[in-house]
Amino acid sequence: MPAKDDAAAEKEKNLELFLKVGLDERTAKNTIANNKVTANLTAVIHEAGVTDGCSRSVGNLLYTVATKFPANALVHRPVLTQYIVSSKIKIPAQLDAALSYFANTGPENFKTTEFEEACGVGVEVSEEEIKQSVNEVFEQNKSAILEQRYKTNVGDLFAHLRKRHPWADPKIVKASIDTKLRDLLGERTAADDEKVPKKKKEKPAKVEEKAIAVFTPEQPAEEILNPYAIFPQPEENFKVHTSVFFSDGSILRCCNSKELLEKHLSVTGGRVLTRFPPEPNGYLHIGHAKAMFIDFGLAKERDGGCYLRFDDTNPEAEKKEYIDHIQEIVNWMGWEPYKITYTSDYFQDLYELAVELIRRGHAYIDHQTGDEIKEYREKKMNSPWRDRPIKESLKLFEDMRRGLIEEGKATLRMKQDMQSDNFNMYDLIAYRIKFTPHPHAGDKWCIYPSYDYAHCIVDSLENITHSLCTLEFETRRASYYWLLHALGLYQPYVWEYSRLNVSNTVMSKRKLNRLVTENWVDGWDDPRLMTLAGLRRRGVTSTAINTFVRGIGITRSDCSMIHLSRLEYHIREELNKTAPRTMVVLDPVKVVITNWKDDLIKDCEARKWPDSEAESYKVPFSKVLYIERSDFRLKDSKDYFGLAPGKSALLRYACPIKCVDAKDVVLAEDNETVLEIRVEYDPEKKTKPKGVLHWVAEPSPGVDPLKVEVRLFDRLFNSENPAELDDWLSDLNGKSKVVIPNAFAVPPLGKGVGVGDKFQFERLGYFVVDKDSTPEKLVFNRTVTLRDSYKSGK
Repeated sequence: MPAKDDAAAEKEKNLELFLKVGLDERTAKNTIANNKVTANLTAVIHEAGVTDGCSRSVGNLLYTVATKFPANALVHRPVLTQYIVSSKIKIPAQLDAALSYFANTGPENFKTTEFEEACGVGVEVSEEEIKQSVNEVFEQNKSAILEQRYKTNVGDLFAHLRKRHPWADPKIVKASIDTKLRDLLGERTAADDEKVPKKKKEKPAKVEEKAIAVFTPEQPAEEILNPYAIFPQPEENFKVHTSVFFSDGSILRCCNSKELLEKHLSVTGGRVLTRFPPEPNGYLHIGHAKAMFIDFGLAKERDGGCYLRFDDTNPEAEKKEYIDHIQEIVNWMGWEPYKITYTSDYFQDLYELAVELIRRGHAYIDHQTGDEIKEYREKKMNSPWRDRPIKESLKLFEDMRRGLIEEGKATLRMKQDMQSDNFNMYDLIAYRIKFTPHPHAGDKWCIYPSYDYAHCIVDSLENITHSLCTLEFETRRASYYWLLHALGLYQPYVWEYSRLNVSNTVMSKRKLNRLVTENWVDGWDDPRLMTLAGLRRRGVTSTAINTFVRGIGITRSDCSMIHLSRLEYHIREELNKTAPRTMVVLDPVKVVITNWKDDLIKDCEARKWPDSEAESYKVPFSKVLYIERSDFRLKDSKDYFGLAPGKSALLRYACPIKCVDAKDVVLAEDNETVLEIRVEYDPEKKTKPKGVLHWVAEPSPGVDPLKVEVRLFDRLFNSENPAELDDWLSDLNGKSKVVIPNAFAVPPLGKGVGVGDKFQFERLGYFVVDKDSTPEKLVFNRTVTLRDSYKSGK
């Protein structure tokens, strides 16, 4: 809760600041809702030195600077703010010229005289000069103005005057035009306020010859054609795109020096290098599919490489099971790592850099407990050990490495900014003591680096060009760049994107782990989970997942919940093209064809694909067959197309059948449950019933059809966003898994079928063979229904 309170207080503080510089309340509140603009505007206000307020005209110009200043020239932004505050630049036209000038100049030094000339600094256009020019423009356009009167396009008049006096005050120009119009035309009349009727476009004459219709699809946007177009090239990574604000008023503008960038490019050859860095402490979920699509996808699109890096800084949580799973799932998703690395591969480098950080005065050994650290952070107070001598911290850090200090008695903390407005600058822990062997590094170390310390350094050591992560890490960007700057290391380009939030599920590792360990689900690959292993077991393909992710796009909008039906749409689109058709009856009811010979078995040709007669399979048709119980009713209705007394239905690939009379229905003792339906078939196929039924017949007289187990999976939670509920486990859908132990299937389904094979059960949905299948009995999981049957609030 304190973090939320701090965030609310920070928003109030910024709102007050923005109102002081003259922004109207609506604009100020809209600005607060955008973290990037808020950070930029706050920086600009500080650079301009107007934290105590300024005029509205100055404030509006500063707002434009905050939203439009070119990223490649941020080093010059403070200069521009001083021109605005001193009224050397005071109108939008001058500011537009300044922004254009700096966009072309970039970070290079510029000539003051050249800049001032380009922006009209010192050019004063008197009111008399403006009036004289207005008179001349009106004289040139007098006849048109008299004809159009107050319907004259004032914008055109403005454009004429702008050419003559680009640095004239637009307010004075507007006032002069309005005065001249009144002097020339007099007061407005009712006719002046009448709307001019729009002319109807004349229809072209009809041409007798029929034109050939040509469909021209709408050209999709560049970011849809290429979602990676938003990312800069490696050689552009000299631009400032992040500023770190310190409580003492100083600002760190994060960018690579020319030397660092050239060194980086000489090593990489200008290739794009990204990384996918999962922690090996759980199974990957669909959110990781988005991360892979961005990390691996960008590298592939730019002919670069993507590291699969295991972030294994916590020896107590990592397991080989998770490492093996992650490697296998990455390959299943269609991605090929450039290299497979571990953060633990760099433990020696990280240790040596930590020593260097202490030597530079940017880290210290702290003895506060976890509770004390939390308390001091909440109060923005420095640790009592913060200013201890560098030699002392170096010795204690060596003692930590040698195992001479007890676990929990000391940590290495980065000396950042305890009074910062960003809580991720509160002297984050770089190293802690853990007397636990490491699964990958063995027992060499008893001190382990934190994520905040190791992540950015390993990015730099691996020469990562684009460090991409989800938006919850945005506040960590300051710490990321602070540390690399403090050590003089190459700085990758950091960019955050929105998390993938899918409805009716949970994706936090803590909640997933609880579902698995408390047996609410059947393991990490339970088909109801949004883990990639679960989705695969459910029959979802990697191509469908990647298509779904691509359709969502790479955005920074972090407040959207993607409905599960959107994923299911892409699954259906994929399986409709790849899953052969077959027939299975889930809830069988017996049908006896009274006018069929007892021992006659006939093969019917059934299609594997609806549009192809070439690929078919044979299914036996006999006197006794089974249909779905829901396909028969004792009472007929106009909107019902199944079988009923006195009504016909067509058996798919076979013939029409008719239940002649209610007497042909055999009921159980409760007089409700149907045990058997006696029908007649129409060998001539003269009747044309509307209803079409799937069916499974006895392969030979008295022999039951092939029995299979079918598992029907539905949404795991009833609510669209169960994660926001306090008692989220109570929202579990009790009908999320229904097992049908003895469904009937056509004989060909039992031949040559393997785990992972996918089918469309006609009229029922898409299904996949589960790993629980045995030679004696196949088990099928329902992947998705044929149509989206979900209703909100169901």
